[in-house]
Formats: sequence, structure tokens, C-alpha cells
Amino acid sequence: MSEPVSALGHASFDGFARIREIGPLGMLTLRARPDVAGLTAALAAIGVTRPEPRRMALTGERGCGWMSPDEYLVILPYDEANAAMAALSQQLSGEHHLVANVSDARAVFRIEGAKATQVLAKLMPVDFATLAPGELRRSRAAQTAAAIWAEGDGFTLVCFRSVAQYMMGLLSHSAMPGSELF
Repeated sequence: MSEPVSALGHASFDGFARIREIGPLGMLTLRARPDVAGLTAALAAIGVTRPEPRRMALTGERGCGWMSPDEYLVILPYDEANAAMAALSQQLSGEHHLVANVSDARAVFRIEGAKATQVLAKLMPVDFATLAPGELRRSRAAQTAAAIWAEGDGFTLVCFRSVAQYMMGLLSHSAMPGSELF
């Protein structure tokens, strides 16, 4: 069996904020209406908490994000993704749902530092002054679909793996020393 690799081999850039490509990370997309019987218990069985709308519920290296009224993003260690997918399918058997392992289809970045907000503010139509820690937003970074949430001293950004190089270029260019907004 081959070893998993991150999209960009852990590329990083140090400007007025630090940009790091992280991963590989286990990610599942779970589609289920919020009233599906056993949904909260099924998520708890794989070690994650069902989030409130527009939130990312993180506990260590596990988490669950609310992506839309019937979609969740589950984050866990890469090597546990297939087992978690099977467990969710079994727990929700007989209920209308879909679960897919999207670990290898996504790239994940960390944008860190005191001015991390400025890097993203150049790229995304998001009011970062009102973005609370743990709040999840789906938006666009330039012309690329992305999801972000505030965590610790920065942000985590998830995008499609096919645009990882482009995203790294956008983030790095936005973090160039001397290009701070204020």
C-alpha cells in the first residue's frame, strides 16, 4: 500500500503571516438532513460532535463542520477515514444519507500569525471582524471554492486538491511582506 501524501508536500511560506499546507488529513463528506434519526449518535460513535449551523466543532485532531443544512465535513486522522466512513454508513443504515471519503480530493492550509486575517481579507468576501473562533464559512478565495474557520492564532482553509498550487500561490502572494493592509 502506498503512503498518503499531501497535495504540495507540506509547502510553506513565511511572510507577514505564515502559510502552511497541512495534511494528509482524513475528511468525510456526510450528507444527511438534520432530522435523520441517529445522526448525532452516529457522529459521536466516530468521536466527533455534531456542530451547530455555521460552526466547526473541534476536539483535538477530530472535528465536524456544518457545511449546509444537510452537509457536514468530518475531519479525523487520515488512516481512520475509511473505518469512520463504514461506521457512519452502518450507524445510519436505513436512513437517507450519503457518506464519502474525500480525503484525497482536498487540500488543507493553515494561515497563522497576528495578521493572518489580512491575507484572507484580500482574497475572500468575508467580514473577518465578525468571524468568531470556530465559525465556519464557505466562500471563494479569488475564484476558488473554499471553506475556512478560525482556530487558535489563525485559520484553516480547505479547498479542492486540483487547485492546491493555485491556492498556495494566492495565499503566499497575499502574505508578501510590505503588502499588509494596515
